Amino acid sequence: MVEGEQPNGGQQMKRIAAILLGLALVGQSTASFAEGNTPESTGTQIGAGVGSVVGSAVYFPFKASFCILGGVSSGFALVFAGSKAAEKVVGTTCRGTWAITPNVVKGKETVHFTGNTR
Repeated sequence: MVEGEQPNGGQQMKRIAAILLGLALVGQSTASFAEGNTPESTGTQIGAGVGSVVGSAVYFPFKASFCILGGVSSGFALVFAGSKAAEKVVGTTCRGTWAITPNVVKGKETVHFTGNTR
């Protein structure tokens, strides 16, 4: 590094985050545009898209951590309780909703943090 030169890694990271957010918004609006005649305003669609991206960014790490812990727990369940119990543990922790969609933000769909073990 040359004396007096400032590292700009933070600036590059901000630029990458802005590009990713922009692409996510364009992808959401394109998908909603392809649906055809919807009575919702563009502002509502954009808001739901932004809420979807932000909600998924917050929700996904918790869901992934829960699934990983469930996978570890299912290993113990396999050893101590058998394969059926291990299957239920993994099914409960890793199935369910993995992303917050615009329909979840609008209240048309529900979030299922845990999966169904039927």
